[in-house]
Amino acid sequence: RGRGDVYKRQCPLCKGPLLWNEKKKEFYCRSDMKAFPVIDGIPCMVPTEAREMKEEEIEELDKK
Repeated sequence: RGRGDVYKRQCPLCKGPLLWNEKKKEFYCRSDMKAFPVIDGIPCMVPTEAREMKEEEIEELDKK
């Protein structure tokens, strides 16, 4: 199954689904507006390591 779909991962904050951002190689949560990096092929789900996303960024990803 491709990563472009909802992936079988949960947001560590809200337990909602995480989506894959192919361009930035990171998982993100629409609800919390957080992006979780993938470091050396391993997803980093530590909330303090997540970056804040802007609403416009999420809207742009939703268009794809």
